[in-house]
Amino acid sequence: MNASLHDALHDPRDRGGPRQPLLSVNGLVKHFPVSKGLLGRGKSVVRAVDGVDFDLLKGETLGIVGESGCGKSTTARLLMHLIPPDHGGIVFDGESVGRDLALGDYRRQVQMVFQDSYASLNPRLTIEESIAFAPRVHGVPKREALGRAHDLLARVGLEPHRFAGRYPHELSGGQRQRINIARALALEPRLVILDEAVSALDKSVEAQVLNLLLDLKEAFGLTYIFISHDLNVVRFISDRVMVMYLGRVAEIGSADQVFDNPGHPYTAALLNSMPAMDPDARTETAPLYGDPPNPIDPPSGCRFHTRCAHAAPLCGRLEPALADTDAGQRVACLMRQAGSGHPSAMPALEVA
Repeated sequence: MNASLHDALHDPRDRGGPRQPLLSVNGLVKHFPVSKGLLGRGKSVVRAVDGVDFDLLKGETLGIVGESGCGKSTTARLLMHLIPPDHGGIVFDGESVGRDLALGDYRRQVQMVFQDSYASLNPRLTIEESIAFAPRVHGVPKREALGRAHDLLARVGLEPHRFAGRYPHELSGGQRQRINIARALALEPRLVILDEAVSALDKSVEAQVLNLLLDLKEAFGLTYIFISHDLNVVRFISDRVMVMYLGRVAEIGSADQVFDNPGHPYTAALLNSMPAMDPDARTETAPLYGDPPNPIDPPSGCRFHTRCAHAAPLCGRLEPALADTDAGQRVACLMRQAGSGHPSAMPALEVA
């Protein structure tokens, strides 16, 4: 067992033991109302997140991928309760958030790192004040909070005597993102949500920050949710991968399963869109045609059927459930469900 998983499973705050997921998300829904028509008459909704279910295991990194607008970042904000869900529940280590577990206690254990490293920091606060701010709000004495800030600065590779008194505009993008990571760790969380946390960095700095995240995970026994559009980065850092499409989960499984043996046609199309360095491996045909459908009026049945080369008439009528496959991942595709009626599906097993 690796060190981070060992630490995560032996955290004194662990209430449910190693077999209980750290986070369970059930039927998470968020619709944003929009006005349409003359003078705003008539209302509709953008189905940003439309029934998301998954478990997050203790000590793992779950990567979330998908096209822009698929609901990745909205899901992250719902998990942080930055925006309230319309329906669904979040269970953190066996306790229902907002009912058994107060939001304040939950947020002390779950922190988030955003994409824009500059906008995430208060320009009027020094670096040490930014990191110490959350502990101070939660009752930590000023001297102890500043000491914690200096320790975390050293942990993320920034010398406290050089950086503690600086302001955000005096730092580079990579340095500011290290500050944001240190700030996220200031409350000693168990789960850190990283929403496109390295996408704004150049490749050399990105590699440094990724290695830092791996080191911090080992040192503090952290669990990560890592959201990114960069599939190579997701494969590098993730233990499991969840693929989203138009507000729903298309596939979830181990990183090796999803990347080496994708079960959903959309996942396969995403992987085929990755650029290759080998000239002989160039893609000759487009892996996917068209734009995602309008989230205000998504297609009936399988939401991907309007762009899927394997779609059958059944796909426009029947919504596939997220079901286990023989390969080990969970896939929302009628082709992967025995007896579904899709021409490519295996026949259902007869019970004697």
